[in-house]
Amino acid sequence: KDAEIQDLKARLDAIALAQKLAITEAVGTVEKERDELKNCLARAELEKQLAEKSLKDKYETQIKDRDDAIERLRDMKARLSTKMVGETLEQHCETEFNRIRATAFPRAYFEKDNDARTGSKGDYIFRDADEAGTEIVSIMFEMKNENDRTATKNRNEDFLRELDKDRTEKGCEYAVLVSLLEPDSELYNTGIVDVFHRFPKMYVVRPQFFLPIITLLRNAAMNSLKYKSELALVRAQNIDITKFETELESFKTAFARNYDLASGHFQRAIAEIDKSIDHLQKTKDALLGTDRNLRLANDKAQDVTIKKLTRGNPTMAAKFAELKNQEPADGG
Repeated sequence: KDAEIQDLKARLDAIALAQKLAITEAVGTVEKERDELKNCLARAELEKQLAEKSLKDKYETQIKDRDDAIERLRDMKARLSTKMVGETLEQHCETEFNRIRATAFPRAYFEKDNDARTGSKGDYIFRDADEAGTEIVSIMFEMKNENDRTATKNRNEDFLRELDKDRTEKGCEYAVLVSLLEPDSELYNTGIVDVFHRFPKMYVVRPQFFLPIITLLRNAAMNSLKYKSELALVRAQNIDITKFETELESFKTAFARNYDLASGHFQRAIAEIDKSIDHLQKTKDALLGTDRNLRLANDKAQDVTIKKLTRGNPTMAAKFAELKNQEPADGG
């Protein structure tokens, strides 16, 4: 009997040892798979973070690019009505004209109006003539800057009557007010504005249109120079000039129409700038929306658990359950 008992004990020990080895092996397998899952999760998390960072950097760069583009467009638009830093308005206009005087207006006269014998004077007078000395065009300029009068805010309208008086007294054909007044006026910020309804042959422009208005009026006058020369000749010979004056008036009408067309193109260009700013702002908002979606995706990733990973895998689920039941027994 003792031998049988010893044999049974030996068998029981062998069975217990085999079970223990099986459990150890099963636990080892489960732990290995668990570690592999942890590593997979860690790699997935790292890849997600890297992808998220890369995408975020990309979108931040795009947003910055859009912001820069918006700022450039806004600055471009603002330049239509802002004062040139470090210069007075008169200095700016004189400097700009002198830069192109030799090439664009070699025979032109452009000087300060210092003749106050009639009681008033403008700022500058421009006159250009052909080789024969026949005057092509003459312009009386007045420059107005808001900083020149800090006590009250003036309007462009306040200076038109005096400018027209100066134009007439100094024998100039056109009058131009170069103005920084009313900086928020949509009318004056559109470009070259004719005020013929108030005074004949008068324009109001921002400083950046100082040279274009000279070029525009001078080139237009060049087209009528032939008529002016003929008028001078026939007047000297006491010939009827009705036909010539009619042709000259026809030209002036055509010029006014061309100006209206050019002004319309300029206003449409300003509208396109506003549309570009609006489009870029919408793109920026869309990119910010993508960032919110990334945060939602991150929240869902944080909800991943071992239980969810083993769902649909009964073998793994059983091994985890067996391991969980084994832990209290080992503790006992």
